Amino acid sequence: MKQLKQVQSNTLVPFLKPSNFNSLGYSTLYEDWLALFPSAKTVRVYRQAISEFFSFICESGLNPDILAQFLLLEQPQASELVYQYQGWLTSKSLAPATINRKLASIKSLVNYGAEVGKCHYTLTNIKSKNVINYRDTSGIGSDSFKLILNQVDRTTIRGKRDYAILLLLWGNALRRSEVTNCRLCDYEPLEKRLWIVGKGRKGQSQPVSLGVSTINALNEWICAIRDFSSLPEYLFFALIEHHWGHQLTPESIYYLVRKYANKAGILKQLSPHRLRHSAITAALEITNGDVRAVQKLSRHSSLNTLMVYDDNRRNEQGRVTDMLEDLL
Repeated sequence: MKQLKQVQSNTLVPFLKPSNFNSLGYSTLYEDWLALFPSAKTVRVYRQAISEFFSFICESGLNPDILAQFLLLEQPQASELVYQYQGWLTSKSLAPATINRKLASIKSLVNYGAEVGKCHYTLTNIKSKNVINYRDTSGIGSDSFKLILNQVDRTTIRGKRDYAILLLLWGNALRRSEVTNCRLCDYEPLEKRLWIVGKGRKGQSQPVSLGVSTINALNEWICAIRDFSSLPEYLFFALIEHHWGHQLTPESIYYLVRKYANKAGILKQLSPHRLRHSAITAALEITNGDVRAVQKLSRHSSLNTLMVYDDNRRNEQGRVTDMLEDLL
């Protein structure tokens, strides 16, 4: 049996026999932990990080035996391995935020092991690296977005679909995953609302109010597809022959935005999330910086995030710089 390569064998707990793993739960613990996360992206990122960590500490990589051995170490031993892994990540010149995300996945796995009685320690002593964030919240203005809308051929079924999607991205500042996960039953035209599963909501839906233009666009799209013999489950779906009716992917929303932005001659590299930035910034502009009102639109959990948008919009540093130069 291969041992953890960074720790001497005489410091390890007595190794469990493989036949005991099923009854003790170590063979399913990893997948049970991943099942707690509703986001496929989070699962993918955490799975990759954990796989990398165990490949670093053990030549055989992740398996139930090695996972059990790691969780049954004493805290100083486990911390030593994690600190060595952190040092290795730092030596690769990775961004602090990337390192913190990888360490967070290990902490989360260990915490879960402790909660289900398979581990007697936590890694709260492992400190994250300080991160100084500059968040670029710049986007495009409403005039540029109108140019994008004008590129859509609304006489076609595809155009009706794309037009409705673009209005949702702007008028409700939706994330692309929030658009692709909407089902037909989530749209309630009489109540003028759409139910979405927002970021970090763990599968719980929340309603967003829709504007008149968006409701009209959605109704046009639904009327256009009503004659199909069977309607797909999702509000928006693929229209190409071999994938007709399949749920749109987040990547397809990205390419949709890029296509119409290029047609409109928008020079800025535009994406669905950059379009969300644009909508939030425009909302702050027309509400004169009312962050609490705009928080209802953006659905950010913290007002501090919106303050970053508002600070970037106001560009107070640039204003003060101009004042100083005026003194010369």
